[in-house]
Amino acid sequence: MANALFPRAAGVLLHPTSLPGPYGVGDLGAVIGFLDWLASAGLSVWQVLPLVPPGAAHSPYASPSALSGNAALIALSGLVADGLLRPDEIEPPPMAHDRADFAAADAFKTPLLHRAADRLIRDRQHPLRAGFVQYYHEQNWAVEAGLFQAIRQQHGNAAWWHWPEPLRTRDPQALAQAREALTDDIQRYVALQFLFDRQWSWIRGHARHRGVRIIGDVPIYVDGDSVDTWCQPQLFQLDARGRPKKVAGVPPDYFAEKGQFWGNPLYDWGAMARDRYRWWTARLKRTLVHVNAVRIDHFRGFAAYWAVPFDAPDATYGAWQRGPGLPLFSALRRDLGELPLIAEDLGVVDDAVVTLRQKAGLPGMKVLQFAFGDGPQNPFLPHHHETDSVVYTGTHDNDTTVGWWRAMPDQHRRVQRYLGPLDDGTVAWRLIEAAFASVAHTAVVPAQDLLALGTEARMNLPGVTEGNWGWRLQPGALDGALASRLRELAVTYDRLR
Repeated sequence: MANALFPRAAGVLLHPTSLPGPYGVGDLGAVIGFLDWLASAGLSVWQVLPLVPPGAAHSPYASPSALSGNAALIALSGLVADGLLRPDEIEPPPMAHDRADFAAADAFKTPLLHRAADRLIRDRQHPLRAGFVQYYHEQNWAVEAGLFQAIRQQHGNAAWWHWPEPLRTRDPQALAQAREALTDDIQRYVALQFLFDRQWSWIRGHARHRGVRIIGDVPIYVDGDSVDTWCQPQLFQLDARGRPKKVAGVPPDYFAEKGQFWGNPLYDWGAMARDRYRWWTARLKRTLVHVNAVRIDHFRGFAAYWAVPFDAPDATYGAWQRGPGLPLFSALRRDLGELPLIAEDLGVVDDAVVTLRQKAGLPGMKVLQFAFGDGPQNPFLPHHHETDSVVYTGTHDNDTTVGWWRAMPDQHRRVQRYLGPLDDGTVAWRLIEAAFASVAHTAVVPAQDLLALGTEARMNLPGVTEGNWGWRLQPGALDGALASRLRELAVTYDRLR
């Protein structure tokens, strides 16, 4: 039987930026309709990527603020409903709909978001004003993030270790002067966080009403140029100026023959342990405001992590270092209670990783695209699945199932021996059925696989910085016929919500 935190269920992986809409990039305006479609399909899980502000190349896995929400996801229609924008102000110019156009969306939406925030700040009679003021005084992380962003913009978006020393080292007098000089920018940032949280609370409420649980995503690392490293540099492996000594990555693997050079600063786990892991407690507590459960990215890094010299040419120059292990998860459980976490236990997984996941009591991940590369002992094959796990056809880091099938002709015989005759037109749904049939308590399918799309619909190619995160769902693609087909699978394999 599935555990109490994860009843037997099925759902879809789809980030809000991939939703259809008129503003170049998907936002929260289309989420209610998507949740209604999920419910009509008998599905009860919606998995998203990190909801934080994206970093370089629009990646949500390298954020300048681990606690902030991505204000670009705010629905302009919701701001009209709140009386902060007029309907005529949100009429968009023609924009592309086939892929996300981040530049066009930012050019159109950012001035409107700022306008709405400024109206909320200045209108003392606005119905939301009291709520905003309370939020400003209670959410100090948002004020700090606003200060960081304002100083950064004041210095031409230079990384914080290039700021003047009093600001770089957080001299109290320099910070006080900056807070006074940049008050308007800080208030605007916090107002947008307030509005993001307000809209997301509608999403949470509607999801709960439709019986849908939301699975979020926490990247293991933060960006080096982030409010997190600036505010608490003692928790990271940084030099005296704030630059990383060693950075994160992974050794050569399935995705990259020279490994992956991520460049994120590494944690000083000793310092975090002495601080009772309070930074991680705050991070997860904040994430669970938005979601019901959390996928912990790169779980193997908590057992041992790949440390690469900052100036190394690639990740092959790295070495394994011991991670925090079980004490981190014991501290989280002590502070937060039972942990609705999913361990992304992929990549180079050894006995230490498996033991840590089991002792922490977390479900792991089974990816069907990884199941057919070798013999019948492969742990990703359905006959080796465990009830306490989450099964995927593929993840946001994989090619689509159709793209994987086309790129792996050497695996066709093994796949067909296991699943029966297949071709480009049938392989995606045959893997979907295998995922639903698995004993794993949760089955998650990327939306691209529901539509049997090819490599052109891939969300992310690990190790490549450009061209990712751009896929968008087309209006009407998730229709009633597709919902009926999924509902039939959900009934057949006891995953009906």
